[in-house]
Amino acid sequence: MDRLSTLTTMEEAFAHFIHTYPDYTRTGFLDDLRRSDYARLDRQQHIYLDYTGGGLYGESQLHQHMALLSEGVFGNPHSQNPTSLAMTRLVEQARAYVLEFFRADPSEYEAVFTLNASGALKLVGESYPFEEGSRYLLTFDNHNSVNGIREFARRRGAAVTYVPVTPPDLRVNPDRLFQALDAAPAGKPNLFAYPAQSNFSGVQHPLEWIAQAQARGWDVLLDAAAFAPTNRLDLSRWKPDFVPLSFYKIFGYPTGVGCLLARRAALQKLRRPWFAGGTITVASVQADDYHLAEGAAAFEDGTVSYLSLPAVEIGLRHIAGIGVENIHTRVMCLAGWLLDSLLALRHRNGAPLVRIYGPTTTEGRGATVALNFYDPQGRLMDFRRIEALANREKISLRTGCFCNPGAGEVAHGLTREEMTTCFVDEYRMSFEHFLTCLQHVDGKSAGAIRVSLGLVSNFADVYRFVQFAARFLDTPAEEIGK
Repeated sequence: MDRLSTLTTMEEAFAHFIHTYPDYTRTGFLDDLRRSDYARLDRQQHIYLDYTGGGLYGESQLHQHMALLSEGVFGNPHSQNPTSLAMTRLVEQARAYVLEFFRADPSEYEAVFTLNASGALKLVGESYPFEEGSRYLLTFDNHNSVNGIREFARRRGAAVTYVPVTPPDLRVNPDRLFQALDAAPAGKPNLFAYPAQSNFSGVQHPLEWIAQAQARGWDVLLDAAAFAPTNRLDLSRWKPDFVPLSFYKIFGYPTGVGCLLARRAALQKLRRPWFAGGTITVASVQADDYHLAEGAAAFEDGTVSYLSLPAVEIGLRHIAGIGVENIHTRVMCLAGWLLDSLLALRHRNGAPLVRIYGPTTTEGRGATVALNFYDPQGRLMDFRRIEALANREKISLRTGCFCNPGAGEVAHGLTREEMTTCFVDEYRMSFEHFLTCLQHVDGKSAGAIRVSLGLVSNFADVYRFVQFAARFLDTPAEEIGK
């Protein structure tokens, strides 16, 4: 693709796209679904490119859920009256379908409902039996909610070790990973956490690491929040000990409901630091004692979001009817064309307009693309100005570090010394202050632009984004947004 090809009509570009990515034609029924169930996107002329931040719901999901609520009378499931029992049946039905969707054997896995993926991670962090001599191992490109578990680990005397990612693809060197796994003392509770797909770069790390770490005596936490919306997570094949999920990232509605899928054997290792309503069978003030409930109930603090849980089953059945594999095929075809097109954009002097952080092909990655724009002299264009201009065009993308500081630090070439300099002061630091600090240190940035594709992304979305990007060709960085 040459420079002028970005100026072809969408029809010409689509013909070239289909020739290059013919598998896309097998997903044409999703265009019909977008016109019927997601018509508001085109009616309001939105270009939605933030699926890693949050999925979109179909109108049919809302109608089914509202019909259920309108026709039923449902009470708090922590009782035995008729309305409570009716709700209990729906809650347990949703729990069973979550396991079914992820092909998790109910004799091996429990589904614990939480507020979101972060809530699921906190459950593991606060309850995992870290002790002196044990290890918490994680990769550089984990989400902050996974990074945060290190604070629980350190307070109990466990060592925290990060395995770096290597530019430009931002993958982990497997030899370094296995060295770290082999270095842990035997007989200690050791936890290894990594994302199935990076929410920064889209890199997909090998699921084979799960069994390889477990064979070395580690428990494995697989963060699937960015992976599950467009990839099949088959827990009959892969057996991580803990899997945090956010349902809204898969099908948009409802928010405020997540899940921890946990192997029963692993769940039994956890020791909760407190108890709450719903987590116990009995507690006494005078005896100063309590007994936790069995299984998932011991980890669901208070009353679950019971009126929302039927919508979880509705959403998962919506995705099952479409087929996760079909979603995956569609977004990877679009991601391939997007990567090809962005990399082809060059200024008149031959300098590239865009720098991609992570893999530049579709091999071993998902449909999440992190990038920044550079002017003809190689100067970084301010991603905040780019976002403001995108907003005017109703292009919804995401900017910043995406709650994934490790991957961003490596991608931007930030050193430990530079990062430490910005943490000298004790006051609470905003992201804007942090960016200013880095610019003063070495003229660097920790921010980027993230484009992510999902369920009803189509060719028009990626085409219009590439056309938007092409507007910055041959433009000095200081003139962006003026």
